[in-house]
Formats: sequence, structure tokens, C-alpha cells
Amino acid sequence: MTKLEVPTKKLSYEEFLEWCDEDTWAEWVDGEVIMLSPASDKHQDLADFLTAILRVYAEARGMGVVRSAPFQMRTGPELSGREPDILFIAKEHLKRLKETYLEGPADLVIEITSPESRLRDRGEKFAEYEMGGVKEYWLLDLEERRADFYILGADGRYRLADPEASGVYHSHTVPGFWLKVDWLWQEPLPLVLEVLKKLELI
Repeated sequence: MTKLEVPTKKLSYEEFLEWCDEDTWAEWVDGEVIMLSPASDKHQDLADFLTAILRVYAEARGMGVVRSAPFQMRTGPELSGREPDILFIAKEHLKRLKETYLEGPADLVIEITSPESRLRDRGEKFAEYEMGGVKEYWLLDLEERRADFYILGADGRYRLADPEASGVYHSHTVPGFWLKVDWLWQEPLPLVLEVLKKLELI
């Protein structure tokens, strides 16, 4: 089996990680390798924008680290190995960060959905992230211009968190971080430096 061949037999998660390389866009579900479709230009643009502002914010405030796809996360021993678009891991949970994957839940997961991934992001992944203890889950749908922000409650279930009437959403797991939801659909996207100024980072 080479890196270019998709395994036809079931693999353990350790075998899957060994098979993957840093450019592989795939997930591990019930022992099977699920290859992911390449991201669209708009998808990648939004992912890069959010990664940039979140990473600078988290580093400047000493809050934790941000990782972007392709990077694996397995929230629990009985759950799948997923590859979210963006992860934030709080400083107190950095021990979960291994060389090639996150062993345990990220504090914040962001998925930018596409027509191909919508059912998976809102179905299987929603249930797994909830069960695995991801504290905050953003589902961003570029096609429908829809942003859903979920917060894990004390009962272990997700509840929808609404932005303010002004259209500003405040993160629950990255203290002080906020964004205007309309920024997500803006074409072109806001300049990263302008957003960092609004966040009082520069």
C-alpha cells in the first residue's frame, strides 16, 4: 500500500495515521478511509480568513493554538477521526495535541459546509462533536449564507447561540473574540489587518 492508494481494507486509527501524510484530505470512520473533496476557492478563502484572525488573537492573548485542515481530531476512543476546517485548542488542553492529530475534543470547531458535506456536517459530525465534548461548534454555509453557532450545555447537548441584534457573535470558548456575521459573506472578505484593528490587536 502506498500513500497514493486508498486502502480497501479496514484500518485501525493508528494505521490510518501512519497511512496519511500532511497533504491527505481524509477522515477515518468505522475503520474505513473516507476521502474528502477538494475545497472550493470561496471555502478556502473564508477558512484562511478565519484561521488568520483567530490564530493572531489566540497567540496575542496567550489563549491557546489554532490548527487548520488538514489536521486530524479524534474526540474519543469510540468515535471517528475527523478533519475539521479549523480547530482551537485552549491553553489548558494543549496536552491533547499530538504530533499528527488532536487526541480529544478541540474547544472550538469550525466547519465550512458545502453541498457535498452539508448532511455530514449537520448530522454525523454534529452528533460526534456533541458526544465527544467539543464545547463550541460553528457551522458556516456559504451557499445559503447561514451561520449556526452551537454551545455545549451542562447536559452535554448543543444549544443554538444567537448573535446580538447588531449581528455580532461573541465566542464562548475564545474569551473576548467576536465577529460580525455579515463579514463571512462579504465579497471580498474584510482585510485581515482591519479586523485585527477592530479586535484591538494592532
